[in-house]
Amino acid sequence: MTYFDIFLWVVVPYISLTIFVLGHIYRYNTDQFGWSAKSSEFLHKDALLKWGSILFHYGIIFVFFGHVAGVLIPKGFYDAIGISEEMYHFGAVWFGGLAGVATVIGGFLLTVRRMTNKRVARNSAKMDLLTLLWIGVVVVIGFTNTVGYTASGGEFDYRTTIGPWFRGILTFRPYPDLMAYAPIGFQLHVFAAFILFALWPFTRLVHVWSLPLEYLTRKYVLYRKMAPRRTVREVNRRN
Repeated sequence: MTYFDIFLWVVVPYISLTIFVLGHIYRYNTDQFGWSAKSSEFLHKDALLKWGSILFHYGIIFVFFGHVAGVLIPKGFYDAIGISEEMYHFGAVWFGGLAGVATVIGGFLLTVRRMTNKRVARNSAKMDLLTLLWIGVVVVIGFTNTVGYTASGGEFDYRTTIGPWFRGILTFRPYPDLMAYAPIGFQLHVFAAFILFALWPFTRLVHVWSLPLEYLTRKYVLYRKMAPRRTVREVNRRN
């Protein structure tokens, strides 16, 4: 292991996570009006938006929980509840693979729409397109690792290497050697993900944290149809 490995797998993650946390605090205190997804549906509603949004959002949700299951939850937990290595990898490859495909296809449709629809393109920032493209890079690399490497019989187990390394980063006990000897595909996926974390606070991805919890307790908004006002002439006629 070299000093460059320490920089990549200790310094870079902490810089990225620091920007992620402080960037969100700064963005919330200085740009609450821009803290939204800035929906472009009112500009143009079409099939690309409908299917792209459905596939992308459902896919990315399953991808997120798949990473929680594979990286944040220790392998020993699955052993304790009777989930074998074969069972876990079957779920990771097939369910994770389907989620990855849905995310890639959905992101592709949204990117095409943002680039080809003139009204949407004129109202889009460069960071919007960069965000979509970079999410695509992260997901494609991760999908390649899951389906291409793991499904083809690769012996590298990220649950005993990347998982403990990432949990060590979160608990301030980093083990860079666990990442230093990981296959290049997994290294690229992790590095690209930390670049995304650093970009996150400065993009419309902040809308992920804007859960409308107040709607659970807010009173109903009543809409009443008002009868049109009668004109003076109509009133005079009746009188």
